Amino acid sequence: MLSFSTSRFLLRSNGIRGPKVFLTPNIAFITSWAHVPQGPPDAILGITDAYRKDSHPKKMNLGVGAYRDDTGKPYVLNAVRKAEKKIFEDKLDKEYLPITGLATFTKEAAILAYGSESEPLKEGRISITQTISGTGGLRVGGVFLNRFYSHNKTIYLPTPTWGNHNAVFKDSGLEISQYRYYDKATCGLDFNGLIEDIKNAPKNSIFLLHACAHNPTGVDPTPQQWDEISQIIKERDHFPFFDMAYQGFASGDTNRDAYAIRKFISDGHRLALTQSFAKNMGLYGERAGAFSIITGNLKEKAAVDSQLKLVIRPMYSNPPMNGARIASYVLSDPELNKEWLDEVKMMADRIITMRNKLKEHLVKDFESKRSWDHITDQIGMFCFTGLTPNQVEALTKKYHVYLTKDGRISIAGISSSNVKYLAEAIHEVTK
Repeated sequence: MLSFSTSRFLLRSNGIRGPKVFLTPNIAFITSWAHVPQGPPDAILGITDAYRKDSHPKKMNLGVGAYRDDTGKPYVLNAVRKAEKKIFEDKLDKEYLPITGLATFTKEAAILAYGSESEPLKEGRISITQTISGTGGLRVGGVFLNRFYSHNKTIYLPTPTWGNHNAVFKDSGLEISQYRYYDKATCGLDFNGLIEDIKNAPKNSIFLLHACAHNPTGVDPTPQQWDEISQIIKERDHFPFFDMAYQGFASGDTNRDAYAIRKFISDGHRLALTQSFAKNMGLYGERAGAFSIITGNLKEKAAVDSQLKLVIRPMYSNPPMNGARIASYVLSDPELNKEWLDEVKMMADRIITMRNKLKEHLVKDFESKRSWDHITDQIGMFCFTGLTPNQVEALTKKYHVYLTKDGRISIAGISSSNVKYLAEAIHEVTK
């Protein structure tokens, strides 16, 4: 029998190779992970942590990408509450979903994105699977393209793009490159640079496109610019992969926000698409999303379906149920659907109102000499303010306004009660 002293000592096996084990009374410490470096903290979560520790009465958190009502509180949609009540009353079971998820949900998600009159939808050529929100859809799509896209394995991302895009596609096995998107001089779209980079990329490259409400800049192409982008991508035989996290949330109109998707389809692209229902239904923690890809015929669709299952099965087996059920009820019930569309417009309108008020206070009340047109020209939840890192630091230290270092703010974090305070703070650090 072994006896242990209170001091730690090294136990070596009798000539057997393996990890060194340090023993103390009742505890064995395996040193295999001593080489693992400390990873960097998540930038957004770090902002939220700092905000929570701040006791200043006027503090503002403009980093988090989640909708807030005009009192600064999280908002649960009435349509979602009613859908939850119906689900409860229907006394449904909790059995596993199929690998590709809830069929009623994916059916409605496809109609929402592509439109009920979509030719590929009518012909049954859309392969679609439920995913763990938009992030899961990007990862499933990335792995699928890495395995089966037989051309260029490089995916081009806009500069800048959502911070998680790089990690998701890198971990999917794809090579990462960039194309120009945001013009710092105008706080708008670098359309000429974008077009030039699409033309110069090797043929058959993959291009990641934000369908609407570009994150983090809030800068979207116009419909006419989307038309030109579609034609050039087609001429170069590139593969378009759309990320649509804000359908309805950008303009308040789900059809308008799907313009790019439907234009590309009408131009003959066999694109891939990731959808999220976190923002437009407020289902953040429910993780309801979908990944779809346009195929050429039913045989091709069946093959793609089978391979998507082989991607998903070892990754997470099958998706969660509750969020998909909620979304399917909201999308399929005419009364709930109408109420949801009204609420989506209400949320989008509040964001637009806050943009207008912020600009108005800066220009009229504080007589800022700068042009703040980009605040209202941009769209969606986020705004690229054009603030420098030093100005961002001053905004946080002096005025307790928390935002990302690149100057991105979440318009959803602004309310009627604090928009003038924010405008004054921005004016003071930029004058």
